[in-house]
Amino acid sequence: MIGAVLAAVIAMALLAPQATARQAGPSIGLPQATGTEGVARLNGNTFFAGDLLTGDIFRGNINKGTAAKFIDAPAGRFATGMKADSSDKLLFVAGGPTGAGYVYNTRTGAPVSSYQFQTPPTSTFINDVALTKEGAWFTDSSQALLYFVPVIDGVPSETFTTLALSGPAADLSGVFNNNGIQAFMGGAKLIVAHSGNGVLNLVDASTGASTTIAGVSVSNVDGILMKGSHELIAVQNSDNLLSVWKLRSNFLSGTMQKQITSPLFETPTTVARFGSRLAVANAKFDTGFPPTATHFEVIVVRR
Repeated sequence: MIGAVLAAVIAMALLAPQATARQAGPSIGLPQATGTEGVARLNGNTFFAGDLLTGDIFRGNINKGTAAKFIDAPAGRFATGMKADSSDKLLFVAGGPTGAGYVYNTRTGAPVSSYQFQTPPTSTFINDVALTKEGAWFTDSSQALLYFVPVIDGVPSETFTTLALSGPAADLSGVFNNNGIQAFMGGAKLIVAHSGNGVLNLVDASTGASTTIAGVSVSNVDGILMKGSHELIAVQNSDNLLSVWKLRSNFLSGTMQKQITSPLFETPTTVARFGSRLAVANAKFDTGFPPTATHFEVIVVRR
């Protein structure tokens, strides 16, 4: 099942049009990585990036342009989207086809907790993470569900809750469906990227009801990132670009501000922001799956 899903993603990548490139920015290599998919900012100039196929985590410095393996994950783990909480010193990692999510200590790399949201062979792909003051939301690209892990006084709960989606976010007709996610309004609302439909959906975090954000067309959308209260960056993986959107005050519509590209992009998947710079995970699914590339990196572009 995993191979079929990823093969379909690669096929879409090969068929998608390429973006017009800007001048290349620097790249930060991930030594001996076998793939990458997720990237997250901790604080200052520190970022984390994951090895997709092993679940290992790299820690890097965007100013120095260096990265090294930080966490040697237990066998059988994957690492897709991730978010780092600098206040609680926690790194939340989505586990892709394992149906799981993982939490690590950002200072020591020690495992803190793990959650089995779905158990294969049930169809599941835990894809990305969003943080609120109360905890962490995880998306599932194969289920019309979101999963929430509460964090109380800096400690992740031993249990999680499940939110059933309704409306357009519940559409499971695509190969990959719900993907990138961001929380706002104190966690009361979520924006969830739907890869299959190339749209962003506004989700009520209490009821799971959803509405498509009008005017925002994001083919092959993957990870998303909000800047401030109304600007959103969408990673469009096999289009090899990032699109920047201005959302209306009610979040029900938006307009494109610009696109960001680089000749170094090879199926970018997720993005982290460092002031005027963006760190972008370069998944290289255009080379096949598993990717046949021998070098994986985080690409740095100007916002």
